[in-house]
Amino acid sequence: MPITLDHQLKEYIPHNTDKFPIAYFHDELVAMPDGAGPLHWHPDFEIATAEHTALDYQVGDRHVILEAGDSIFVNGNILHGIKQLPCDVPDPMPNIVFSGTLVAPETSTLYQKYIRPIAQCDSLPFVVFRQGDRSCEEAHRLIRETYRCLSQQTPCYELVVQRNISQIFEYLFRNLDTFPKLETSRVQLKSQIRLQKMLNYIYEHYAETVTLEQISSAAHISRSEAGRCFQTYMGCSPVDALIQYRLQTAHRLLSEQTLTIQEICFACGFHSVNYFSRQFKRAYGYTPGQNGHLGK
Repeated sequence: MPITLDHQLKEYIPHNTDKFPIAYFHDELVAMPDGAGPLHWHPDFEIATAEHTALDYQVGDRHVILEAGDSIFVNGNILHGIKQLPCDVPDPMPNIVFSGTLVAPETSTLYQKYIRPIAQCDSLPFVVFRQGDRSCEEAHRLIRETYRCLSQQTPCYELVVQRNISQIFEYLFRNLDTFPKLETSRVQLKSQIRLQKMLNYIYEHYAETVTLEQISSAAHISRSEAGRCFQTYMGCSPVDALIQYRLQTAHRLLSEQTLTIQEICFACGFHSVNYFSRQFKRAYGYTPGQNGHLGK
């Protein structure tokens, strides 16, 4: 299932998770251009695993390299994205997105005592479980068993999943004071919020004519400050981020084979088919017409 975002960069989670608040995903990188997913956030926790290849997991302004077998826990409401490092075959990257209410209601003593301290720990944006680290063996087992149960949905799988997530929270809570702390300053938090607002504007208006002034105004900051913000978190300018998102959207539309190349060009905010084709080839190494398109 592909990552789908709303206008606040919040990832849509399937509605059936309201009663059992955990969602299982796999093979998402197959549908992502260059094996890269957009920066986004959600209030739920996330756990993901690199199965066969290395993944670059961006959390805030930090990049965490996951080698095969490594897993990562990402705290809620943290801006994050994923990119597979060069490899011919997309990594399955099994991952789960879940609410702490899977363990207990927010008003309960269990939630307030064991889950809330983790969710509100600003210095714990993520925890990495390294393959081969003996202290992480139990966490790895619980994560793998949770993937298996959610994938196969064997009898009583919900009870097993709930028990596993409870044990993962127990592991996190018991080790909360020993995990490396990554202090996030008020300036960094403000920058993340600003970036969310600007990316929100890009994702909502990419099909229109968009200027640097409009992007920076979405966060009520100057153009130079917008440039610094994008450079810190995305390694590019705001305009480059806009073009990247337009090309990613065009890549997806091309794969659906329901629109002509010209229609896709204009639908993604490009005003020239030739310019669109040049930018697309520069990004993906081939032209839109070589993308398996039907040539309508």
